[in-house]
Amino acid sequence: MSFLHREFFALFFVLCFLVLPGQTLSAAEKQSPNILFLFTDDQRADTIHALGNPLIKTPNLDELVHSGFVFNNAYCLGSNSGAVCVCSRNMLLSGRTYFRWTGRYASAEKPNFPDSMKAAGYYTYHHGKKGNTAAEIHKRFDHSKYLNDSQARLLGQPGKEIVDNAIEFLQKKDDQPFFMYLAFACPHDPRVADQEYMDLYQREEIPLPPNYLPLHPFNNGEQVVRDELLAGFPRSKAEIRKHLHDYYADITGLDRHIGRLLKALKDRGEYDNTIIIFSSDHGLAVGSHGLMGKQSLYEHSMKAPLIFSGPGIPHGQSDALVYLYDIFPTVCEMVGTDIPQGLDAVSMWPVIEGKRTHIRETLFTAYKDVQRSVRDDRWKLITYPQINKSQLFDLQNDPQEMKDLSGQSACQPHSDRLWMALKDWQKKTGDTSPLVSKTPQDADFKAPTSEELEKLKQDWQPKQKKTKQQPSHKKQ
Repeated sequence: MSFLHREFFALFFVLCFLVLPGQTLSAAEKQSPNILFLFTDDQRADTIHALGNPLIKTPNLDELVHSGFVFNNAYCLGSNSGAVCVCSRNMLLSGRTYFRWTGRYASAEKPNFPDSMKAAGYYTYHHGKKGNTAAEIHKRFDHSKYLNDSQARLLGQPGKEIVDNAIEFLQKKDDQPFFMYLAFACPHDPRVADQEYMDLYQREEIPLPPNYLPLHPFNNGEQVVRDELLAGFPRSKAEIRKHLHDYYADITGLDRHIGRLLKALKDRGEYDNTIIIFSSDHGLAVGSHGLMGKQSLYEHSMKAPLIFSGPGIPHGQSDALVYLYDIFPTVCEMVGTDIPQGLDAVSMWPVIEGKRTHIRETLFTAYKDVQRSVRDDRWKLITYPQINKSQLFDLQNDPQEMKDLSGQSACQPHSDRLWMALKDWQKKTGDTSPLVSKTPQDADFKAPTSEELEKLKQDWQPKQKKTKQQPSHKKQ
C-alpha cells in the first residue's frame, strides 16, 4: 500500500504520540513525503510543451507531466480587483472564495494552508512575490521571505533568486519533512529574459493564438485596465508576437531554474520522497480575443496548468472541473491530516487515485461586478451584467470560444440550464452582484486614441512605482 494512503498516516501520527521523551522521530519523519509547491504568475495552461504546445521549450516541466497527474480544467475562481493574483493566492492559501472575506484579503485567523501543514508535522517554507498580498497568512509559515518583485523580473534569469534560496535551504535542512511554497514573480510583465532564452525562439515563426483578434468585439467592462495598456489598439500581429516571444523566453528561463531545483533534490536523495505540485495563479490573454491581461473569464485567462508528480501519484490526466484553491484540501488528504471545516475548496485526491471522475458538475467564475460565468463538461455561459449581454460556447467543438451560440434557439436549453446553475453558484458562494443592469452601458467598445492611451498609461504609472523592497519575516 502506498504511504500516501490515509491509513498509513493515521498510524504514523498515532506512533508520534507514543514516542517517549528524548526519543527522536527522524526515522519516522523520513516516511512522510516532502511537498514542493511551484506556483508561477500569469502562466497560461497552454504554455508547457508536453501539454500540447509544440513551440515552447519546457523540458523540466515536461518531466513532471510525463511522470505525474495533470488536471486539464483547473481554474482561478476570479477576482474582486484587476490584480487577479491577489484574490487567487488568498483563495489558494485559505481554501475559501473571495466572497467570504470582510475585506480584500483572507483572514489568517481562520483555517489556512501553512497551519494545516504544520499540524501534519511539516516545516513550512514560503518565498515569493510581495504582490501575492496574503501577508497575514504568509506569517504563518515557519520561514517566509519576499522578493522585490520588480527587480526580480528585470534580472534576465526568471526564478533564479527563489531557486538559489531553496537549494540553500535543502543543503541545511534536517530530517523534518518540508512543505515548500515557492511563489514566483514570473512570467508576469515586465518580462526580461537573457539572450540565451530569447535565442531559442524565432519571433517571426511564433504562431498567434488561434483566437487572436485585433480588438475585443464589445465592451467587456475592463478594457482600459493596466494590463490592457501593454499593447496598442488595435493589437497588431507584430506586437503580439513580440509579447509572446518575451513570454515564452521567460517561461523557458524559469523552467531551467526549476530544473536546477529538481536536480538538487535528486542529488540529496530527496526527489523520490517529494511530491511536486506545479501551477499558476491564472492565465493570460496575450492577444487572445483582442485582450492582453487576465481580467476576463475566457479560458485563456482563468485556466492555469496543474500537475501533481511524485511518490504515490499515478501517471494520468483528468478533465474534472477544479479550482486552484482545491489544492489546499487535496494536500491535506494526501498527507493524512484533517481537512479543516468551513472550506469552499474540495479535495481532488479521489480523482487522482481513480475513485472519482469529477468533484463538481459545474464550475463558476467571476470578475468584479462586470463578468460572471459558469460551465459544465461541454457548455459555457459568460454574461456581462453592465451591458446585459451573454455568450454561449460549445467548448467541445469550439475550445477557443470563437463562435457565440447564445442567439440560436437550438441552444436555448443549454443557456437556460447554465443560467440556473449560475444563480445557484451565486447563492452558494455568497455572491450578491446583480446579473442584469437596469441602466446598461453602451455595448460598443471605443478604443482609446494614441493620445488617450498615453494619458491612461501615465495614470497607471505612479501605481507601479510604489513597489519597494519588502522585509522578510522568519521564525527559526
